[in-house]
Amino acid sequence: MIDLNGKRALVTGGSRGIGAAIALALAEHGADVAFTYQHSAEKAEAVLRSIEKTGRRVVAIQADSADPEAISRSVSEAVSTFGGLDILVNSAAIGHTGMIADIDVHDYQAVMDVNVRAPVLFAKAVIPHLARGGCIITIGSALGERVPFPGITTYAMSKAALTSFTRGLSRELGPVGITVNLVQPGATNTDANPADGEAADFQRSLTSLGRYAEPHEIANAVVFLASPAASVITGATLTVDGGALA
Repeated sequence: MIDLNGKRALVTGGSRGIGAAIALALAEHGADVAFTYQHSAEKAEAVLRSIEKTGRRVVAIQADSADPEAISRSVSEAVSTFGGLDILVNSAAIGHTGMIADIDVHDYQAVMDVNVRAPVLFAKAVIPHLARGGCIITIGSALGERVPFPGITTYAMSKAALTSFTRGLSRELGPVGITVNLVQPGATNTDANPADGEAADFQRSLTSLGRYAEPHEIANAVVFLASPAASVITGATLTVDGGALA
């Protein structure tokens, strides 16, 4: 059994979808969990209550991942609450659809700020608090490697950037015993991409298993990478997409 007892985690974008599943799974395996949310106060409260039932310490922090000051503040609050951090999970992200010929520069910048800059700034703020055995895990997307239809170029670009971020940061932190890895989900049943949505049948057709993942299945991969069982894995990409990239 994977044991995260004594570990302290910060999960960004933890009030719903994959982020919420990650926050709960870490707590179920023994970690204390802080998580950020932007607008979904009611959903954040529900996640907080679910984690409280596990007996672990938990704090929900309102923070906009597009705001560098909010990022710094949220890390400080998590560290103050728990006395330190061992695990950072960069899960917060936003999507954008539309052709490059039609893109609005503000929409483009918003995607890059949340999906690319925020993981960098969260890592920068957390690194001073991580000790040997700590880890940084970022949630990317299988779309970072394959773009199977038009209209998602900006989102795919933002997720592709996380591969180099992960590899480079693993080189920087490897000498001090901190691992850095990337999880790439495929189609996952969330509010943002429901398994009964308009494009769901097409997305299922791209997979080997012929189905969507559930958020807890992505969370399982994160828990493994955060555990001692993955102590020698760093700079790696774990694709959890039902075979869409096969």
